[in-house]
Amino acid sequence: MVTSQRTVLITGGSSGIGLSTTRLFASRGWFVYELSRHGQNGEHITHISCDVSDEQSVHQAVEQVFAQTQNIDVVISNAGFGISGPIEFTPMEDVRKQFDVNVYGAVHVVQAVLPYLRHQGYGQIIFTSSVAAVLSIPYQAFYSATKAAINAIALALQNEVRDWNITVSVLMPGDVATGFTHARKKTISGGEVYAHAQNAVEAMEKDEQSGMSAEQMARQLFRIATRKHPFPQYVGGVKYQLLCVLDRLLPKRFVNWIVGKLYR
Repeated sequence: MVTSQRTVLITGGSSGIGLSTTRLFASRGWFVYELSRHGQNGEHITHISCDVSDEQSVHQAVEQVFAQTQNIDVVISNAGFGISGPIEFTPMEDVRKQFDVNVYGAVHVVQAVLPYLRHQGYGQIIFTSSVAAVLSIPYQAFYSATKAAINAIALALQNEVRDWNITVSVLMPGDVATGFTHARKKTISGGEVYAHAQNAVEAMEKDEQSGMSAEQMARQLFRIATRKHPFPQYVGGVKYQLLCVLDRLLPKRFVNWIVGKLYR
């Protein structure tokens, strides 16, 4: 049964898009449960320490949330980070960590919350993905791969949970100016082989720092969360919406060539 108390659970809400989203929902009177390693309580905001790459940590945090509230209306799986560098020279330890947080972390959240959402008979799950899921970025291949995986998981999940009145969406932001850029872990090995790698990463980071604000993406997440019948996928930013449309209309070989030219 739906109650009048609107609640949202957000992972990765201590910085960037997640922090702006946490603050926006709280300012609109929602009760916010923010799960991250480094966060803090606030008005209408309850921080719970959690590492999404640790399955037990996620399940314990979700259990704590549902012990404190009667229902969760919306779950926003937002936690993530980026790595960059040539595929050939990226240490496998970094690759595994990228998937541990961005993909397996999201799966941990889904598996932890679904029993509760099914029991209450409704709910909404929103993933923060990326335009990089559609347009694979050179020297950011593993980040692109994790976001493409999120898109695939979200589409499949929607058909799996439809019978319980649970909706699933992804928001794919384009370039957003946040601390995500400075937190990126860079592989500098291989520069003598891949001469364009450093310039490509610098160009990408320049685009990010001159990009949209985290508040813009927070507002879009809020609109998705309050739609009665949300779409399965959204793109953040008009320019990036156009790029994704062109990707569907134009030959993939041509689109991929253009993307490569942008990062040389």
